[in-house]
Amino acid sequence: MRPSHSSFGALLRAWRDRLSPADAGLTVTDGRRAPGLRREELAQLSGISVDYVLRLEQSRAKSPSEQVVGALARTLQLTRAERDLFYRSAGLLPPQDGQVNTHVPASVQRLAARLGDVPIGVFTADWTLVWWNTAWCALHGDPALLPAGERSLVRALFGDGPARASMLPVWSQRGQDAFETSIVADLKDAAGRYPADARLQRLVRDLQAESPEFAGYWSAQTAGARHTTDRKTIRHPQVGDIVLDCDVLIVPDADLRMVTYTAAAGSSEAGKLDLIRVTGAAAASTPS
Repeated sequence: MRPSHSSFGALLRAWRDRLSPADAGLTVTDGRRAPGLRREELAQLSGISVDYVLRLEQSRAKSPSEQVVGALARTLQLTRAERDLFYRSAGLLPPQDGQVNTHVPASVQRLAARLGDVPIGVFTADWTLVWWNTAWCALHGDPALLPAGERSLVRALFGDGPARASMLPVWSQRGQDAFETSIVADLKDAAGRYPADARLQRLVRDLQAESPEFAGYWSAQTAGARHTTDRKTIRHPQVGDIVLDCDVLIVPDADLRMVTYTAAAGSSEAGKLDLIRVTGAAAASTPS
C-alpha cells in the first residue's frame, strides 16, 4: 500500500521540530521560541525554497523528487531507517544497496557543524557534494545555487555546464595533472564498487562524450593515486590568491569524504580565510 502524502508532511514537520539548530550548524540567539529548525532554515540548508517546504508540510506539493527528499533527509539528520521511511512516505523507493551512498550520518554532520570556522564539504564516493557549511560557501560559492546534478567535483573539472562555470580558479601544489588523475582514479574505484548505480554510469558516459581530457584519463591503463591531501591556491574574488591546506578525511562505514581547508594560526592566509568567512556570513544573512 502506498503511504499517504499527508504522512510525509507530518514527518517533515515532526523531524524539523526535533532537530536542534546548534546540531545543524546554526547560531542560536536569545529569545528563540521554537526548539527546532524554522522553515526558512530548513529550506536554506536543503537548497530549496521556503514556499516549497510549506507546501510539502501542508500536503499541497505531492510529488517531491528523489533529490529533494534526499536533501531534506540529510538536513534533518535522519537515521537510515528514518530516511527509508521518509522516502516511502513520499511514494519513492529508498536508495538501494549497490548504489553510491548519499546519506550523511548525523554524527558526521554534528562533527562538521562544531568545526564551523573550517570550510567543510562532504562528498560521496563519486565526488558528489552532499553537505557543506557556511564557511565552505564563503570560500567556494554557495552550492545551493547549482542544480543538484551539477554539485559534482568531477563535473566542475571536466564538464561543460554550471559546475565548471562556477568553479573558482584553483591550483594544486601537486600539479593539475596529478590532481585530475587522482579524482578520475577515485571515480574508477567507485564505478568498480557500484556497477549497478545508473547515475554514476551516466556521469561517466556524459564526461567521456564531453571531455577528451576525461576520456584520456579514463582509458589510461595505469592506475592513478587516490586523492587524499593537497595544498591548494584558490583565486578568491575578495582576497585574491589564498593558499590553504586541503585534507580529505575518509568516513569508511558511510563511504564518504570530508574535505577541509585550513591555514596555520596567525598566518596571513588565516587572516584571509577569516575575512572570507566573515564577509561571506554577512552576505548570507542579508536578504536578497
